[in-house]
Amino acid sequence: MDWVTALPPSGDKSYNSCLVIVHRYSNTLIFLPCHKDDTAMDTALLLWGRVICHTGLFKNIMSDRDPKFTSALWTNLHRLLGTKLSFSTAYHPQTDGLAGRMIQTLEEMIRRFCAYGLEFKDSDGFTHDWCTLIPALELAYKTSVHSSTGQNPAMLEKGWNLRLPADTLRKDLTNSHPTASRFKIMLDKVNHHEKQSPKELEDSYVRPFIIIALHGTNAVQVELSVELENKHTTFPVSLIKPYKPADKELFPLRNPTPLTVPPVEQN
Repeated sequence: MDWVTALPPSGDKSYNSCLVIVHRYSNTLIFLPCHKDDTAMDTALLLWGRVICHTGLFKNIMSDRDPKFTSALWTNLHRLLGTKLSFSTAYHPQTDGLAGRMIQTLEEMIRRFCAYGLEFKDSDGFTHDWCTLIPALELAYKTSVHSSTGQNPAMLEKGWNLRLPADTLRKDLTNSHPTASRFKIMLDKVNHHEKQSPKELEDSYVRPFIIIALHGTNAVQVELSVELENKHTTFPVSLIKPYKPADKELFPLRNPTPLTVPPVEQN
C-alpha cells in the first residue's frame, strides 16, 4: 500500500490524498480518498472499515517507511491482528514497486478523465472532481484483463465476472430476428428423414437453408426447398451450424459452373 499525495481538495471533506491498496496475486486494488495529515489511527480506522471488514485480515502488508506505518500504534495493532509488516528501504524502493505502478495507473486515469483542474463534466452537464470518479475508475480497473494473469482482478478475487452497465445494453437474442434472418445454415441430418446412403459416407449436415424466423433463443424456422415442403420447418439450434461456402480457389471442382450448350440448328 502507498499514497497518492498533493491532489487538489475534492469532495465534501476536501480529500487531498488517496490510499492505494493492491492485492499481490490477483492485482485487484482499492482506492481510498483520505487526507495528507491523517494520523496512524485515522489510517487504521479507514483500513478497518473500508477494507478488512469486507475482505478479512491480511497476512502481510508491504509498504514504505512512512511514519504512519512505523508508529507504535500501527505496528502493535497489526501484531495483535497477526499481520506481518514488511517495509521497503530507501535504497531499494522497488520492493513496493507494485503499489508504485498502481499509483501511476491511478494518476493516469484521473488525468484522462479529470483534466483542467481535475474536474470532469459529464454529458448531462454535471461537474465531478477526482474523488467522485474514484469508484468508477476502480471498477474499470478491476474488470480489465491483465496480461500477467490472463484474467481480470475481479474474476480472480470473486470467481465470477462482474456485471457491468454495458451488459444491460446487450439485446436479447429474441429481438435479433432482423439480423439473423436470411442467414444460411446447415441442418443436422440426425432427425432429417430422407433416403439415406451408408452412414459412414454421408455428410453430417445437409444443404444450406435460410433462417426466416427465430423462436426464443433455442429454435429457428428455416425455409425448406420444394421437395421438403412436407417437413417441419422449425428446428432446435443444437441441430444447426453456420454455412461456410467452399473457397473456389482451393476447391475449384465444387459446385462447378453449369456448362453452356450452344443451341443446335435444325435443318
